[in-house]
Amino acid sequence: MFNNEYFMKEALKEAHKAFDANEVPVGAVVVCNNTIISRAYNQTELLKDVTAHAEILAITGAQEYLQSKFLNECELYVTLEPCVMCAGASYWARFKKVVYGAYDEKRGYNRLGKQVLHPKTEIVSGILENECSAILKEFFQKKRK
Repeated sequence: MFNNEYFMKEALKEAHKAFDANEVPVGAVVVCNNTIISRAYNQTELLKDVTAHAEILAITGAQEYLQSKFLNECELYVTLEPCVMCAGASYWARFKKVVYGAYDEKRGYNRLGKQVLHPKTEIVSGILENECSAILKEFFQKKRK
């Protein structure tokens, strides 16, 4: 029951909240011992803060929950490949695993290479990629009209 697809569906629920709030629809959840300890979605428009990406907000929530700056026993699930900023934050948080859905060929951390993430972090990509990509495509098509 608790697998990559299950937790990515939870991250997608957060992305839908972002979509409904007219934010770029990216959602994230942080999981520790098969329990979601933090949820977030992009809030850059609402907070007027360019750093208010889903991953950053989810990391902050998880660190507060665990009362620790390190999340080395946790997994980050995010609907879009993290940008360099979010990958850097993930590096410092020392996630056990980062799982993402859609690839971001323009702004994703892979443009710089996997060394942006902590060397002990397992990376899983392409989970529910079609669903994660579809909400982004719909959002930007709607914006262009």
